[in-house]
This record gives sequence, C-alpha cells and structure tokens, in this order.
Amino acid sequence: MAGDNSTTDTHALGPQLSVADIVIITVYFALNLVVGIWSSCRASRNTVRGYFLAGRDMTWWPIGASLFASSEGSGLFIGLAGSGAAGGLAVAGFEWNATYVLLALAWVFVPIYVSSEIVTMPEYIQKRFGGQRIPMYLSVLSLLLSVFTKISIDLYAGAVFVHICLGWNFYLSTILMLVITALYTIAGGLAAVIYTDALQTLIMVVGAVILTVKAFNQIGGYEQLAAAYARAIPSRTVPNTTCHLPRADAMHMFRDPYTGDLPWTGMTFGLTIMATWYWCTDQVIVQRSLSARDLNHAKAGSILASYLKMLPMGLIVMPGMISRALFPDDVGCVVPSECLRACGAEIGCSNIAYPKLVMALMPIGLRGLMIAVMMAALMSSLTSIFNSSSTLFTMDIWRRLRPRAGEWELLLVGRLVIVVLIGVSVAWIPILQGSNSGQLFIYMQSVTSSLAPPVTAIFILGIFWQRANEQGAFWGLMAGLAVGATRLVVEFLHPALPCGHADTRPAILSSFHYLHFAVALFTLTGAVVVAGSLLTPAPQRAQIQNLTWWTLAKDLPPGAKTGDIQAAQKHAFWARVCGFNAILLMCVNIFFYAYFA
Repeated sequence: MAGDNSTTDTHALGPQLSVADIVIITVYFALNLVVGIWSSCRASRNTVRGYFLAGRDMTWWPIGASLFASSEGSGLFIGLAGSGAAGGLAVAGFEWNATYVLLALAWVFVPIYVSSEIVTMPEYIQKRFGGQRIPMYLSVLSLLLSVFTKISIDLYAGAVFVHICLGWNFYLSTILMLVITALYTIAGGLAAVIYTDALQTLIMVVGAVILTVKAFNQIGGYEQLAAAYARAIPSRTVPNTTCHLPRADAMHMFRDPYTGDLPWTGMTFGLTIMATWYWCTDQVIVQRSLSARDLNHAKAGSILASYLKMLPMGLIVMPGMISRALFPDDVGCVVPSECLRACGAEIGCSNIAYPKLVMALMPIGLRGLMIAVMMAALMSSLTSIFNSSSTLFTMDIWRRLRPRAGEWELLLVGRLVIVVLIGVSVAWIPILQGSNSGQLFIYMQSVTSSLAPPVTAIFILGIFWQRANEQGAFWGLMAGLAVGATRLVVEFLHPALPCGHADTRPAILSSFHYLHFAVALFTLTGAVVVAGSLLTPAPQRAQIQNLTWWTLAKDLPPGAKTGDIQAAQKHAFWARVCGFNAILLMCVNIFFYAYFA
C-alpha cells in the first residue's frame, strides 16, 4: 500500500460512492429527522423553558452521551487525527484532561448553578456580581467564540471531509449540511438536540472502532505503531531541514517544557484553565448538565462522558498516526508544492489524515456509514452551538434591549439568530481556509488560549472568594481582553512559516507557548480582580446568598421535603454510587497517563 503513496490529485480522489453507500446515507438522515421530530413532539417546545432546557427532566445517559458528542464535532475528528499525524500521541491529553474538569462540573459548578436558578452563564454572573456590563460582555464574547472557533471550524472540517470523500464542490457540501442542521434545530429546540446526540455518539464510536481495527491490521498491530510512524518520511523533502522527520517523542504524553510542541507544564496547567472554561462555564456544555432531573443524574452524566473521552486516543489519534505511516507523501508532506497538490494548503496536510484513511480502508457500505457519521458529528456539534447561541442572544441581549418582549417574540428572535449566525460563519470560512490551517485543532486551541482564561478566572474567584465584586471582575476582564486580543492579532499577522524558513516571528509567539500564555493571562486577570475588589466596597451578604460555594442553598434530597424516606434513601444510595465511580474513573485516568507518559 505504501508503494503508490504519491496519488495524483486528491481532489479527484473520491472513489465514487456505491449505491449501498448512498442508500445508507439517505436512511441515516431520514432516521435522524424521525428522532428529531419524535423528541420535539415529546418536549413542550412552545415554552421558553421547554425549548431551551428540555423541561429539566433529562436522565443521565443522554446527558453523558450529549456532553461527549457536543465536544466531538467533526472538527475534532479531523483536528485530533491531524495533530496525531503531525506530532504523535501527546494531543490526546486535550481529551484526557477533561476527566477532572467534568467531575468538577458535576460536583462543584452544577450545584451552584442549580442553587442560583439560572438558564445561562451570563445570568449567573449577573446575579453574583450585579451590574449589566459583565454579563453583556460575556454574552458577546461567547457569540464571537462560537463563530470564530466552533462553527466555522466544524463547517470547514466537515466540508474538507465531504470534499475529499465525494469530490463535491466545497461550498455546496457546506450549504447542504447547514440547511439540514438548521431545519431540525429550529424546529425542535434542545430535546431534539439531546436525543439525536445520543444516536450519533453510538454510531460514531462503532464506526471509529471498525476503522481503528482495520488501520492497525494494515501496519501489523499496536506493537508496530512506533516503528511504522518513525518510518513515515515523505519522498520529497526540504534540504538541510528536519521538519519532515516524525518527532522523536511521538509516543510520549509528557514532553519537554522548553522544546516540546505540547510541553507538559502547559498541558497540565494551561490546558486545565482552558478546559475549565470549556466544560464548566461554557453555555454549550453546562446547558446539558442543567437539564438533568437531579444532581445524581448530572454527576452520572459527567462520569459517562469522562469514560467516553478516554476513547479518542485509540479511535482518533492513533489512526491519524497510522494514516501518516500509510500515506507519508500526502499526510506528511513538507514541500509547499507537494502540499498544494495533496490538499490545497501550503503549510501542511495533516488535516486530511482521517478522511484519507476512511476512503482507503473502509469497505463499501461502511464507507457510507462513516461519511454519514462524520456529517452527523458535524451536525451534532453545530446544533448544540446554534441552540446555545440563540439561547444566549435571546435571554441575555434581547431581553435587555426589550424588557417587555413576550414569549412568542423571544422564540421568534431565537430562531432568527440561528439564520444570522449561519451567514456570518459561511463568510468566515474562506478566511479560515487562507489562514494557516496547518493543524486545525491547534488553531482552535490557540484562539481559545487568548480569550478564555480571563473568563475562567472570574468564574473561579466569583464562586470561591466571597469578597470578589463587580468592579474588580470587570477591570480584570478588560485587562485580560487587552492582553489576549493583542497576542491574537499578532498571531494572525505573523502566521507560522512553511518548512525551511527561519522563524522570524516576534518572541511572544516563537518562544512563549500558547498553553503557557494561558497560565500567564489567567494569573494576570486574577491579580487585577483581587486588587480591584480589595480597593472597592465588599458585596452585601444578601448579594452572594446561594451564589458561592460557601453560601450554597443546602438542597434537600427528593423525598426529604415530603417525608418519603424510601426516596431519600434511594437518592443517598445513588449519590454514593456516583462518588465511588468518580474515584474509579480517576484511577483509570491516572493509569493511562502513567502508561503513556
């Protein structure tokens, strides 16, 4: 197989789909629409709470599956496999780190959000700090992050996939997917999103397992992975450089803090700060947990999602490495002209690792299923983001502008916002295509590292430090924004250079890793918040009641209020089961880290 690496043009690669493939794709989408319509009919979607929070009656397994599926868009499939192809195993740390943060979400953050009776994150901040400016800033920031990282990346990745697999026009594939996605988000609200997520997670995992087994068979099993990857050198290289060589530390999770591409210090501290923003303060994720029937269901959902997050190492990252071993000239290209031929981007083609593997190894029929799954992953991720962004805009921005808006008007505005978001995101795709999408996943992380840490800082201080007040939090956010936005602009002005060029970027980019920058930004924001809060009056006791860890409303277990002892005992029993599972989960996670360290 490795002999005929240098395929001619990948854009003409699409071995045409067979009839079986097309039938499977059609059936799959029909099924999706049926599930969407069925669950919309069940949920009361004509009330604001029914449309946006699934009536607060979700059980643990759809929550866990939905938490996993919302974070595994096709952007992640393509991005993680691509980063695996480019640099080896360490990128799986982005997935494994989620375990600890997901447990924090269920045990620390959700009880506080439930106790404060909120629907969106800015609403919590508004109750905790008072004032209008912080919630307003957070709402706008979330919408911006949605468009620039999540929506456009998922669209781009999905279009790359369809484009390589089917050979369709890039924009045609994007628009087709958007239309189907928007239809069922607009029709069904959150219940539709959570049930379709559960179906897609199942199919994504099964499809990925089959592909992984086939990929390992190609190279002769897991024992051969390190050797096969180390030999993955393209036939054309840039003289006097080493960038065509696979990394020597490819099989290690923990890498050198100075020379590593993902230094262990950044992966431990910087990543935790970004993950806390994503899992504990981001509307897309928290909305899932808030729709839980009670705290035990939220906890069990987190635990299930954490177990599922262990899978991408074997199902996405390693297949990405195998893809480079099988197609070194395409996936591992370094000469700009070769890369343009393979995928249309000069900087590198690691993003095509996963689609290449699907087209090369999947048998007829399964290939159709896999394409359907990738489209589904894309839609799952997009439906989540559309739904949450429209919640944010309607509840936090529109209600401020029109305090007397009725229920009907709010639902209409929520649906219109989705249409606007789609327009903006499609317009951003060419910019993303032109930017150095050498590694899609890394683009996403570096944008996040410049904007998210200040938000994490004010949430953590707001929850754990009663003295934090509005002035401190506001100026902390502004200082963080100024520094983070500056780095982001510098990064867009000085993109990474292709192999063989000397690194002439400013020192803040070349010698200050973005994960380390996240730690610095978090610390700076925290310091400004603390100084600002101490220099201004403390918040009133009434203002922090039920809103911080120390002033939490003690929630009575179900049954205690009505005197139903059996229900109370049952609740306590399941609380212990969740606690035991959380400890087991951490042991499993630590074992895996140690094994691959």
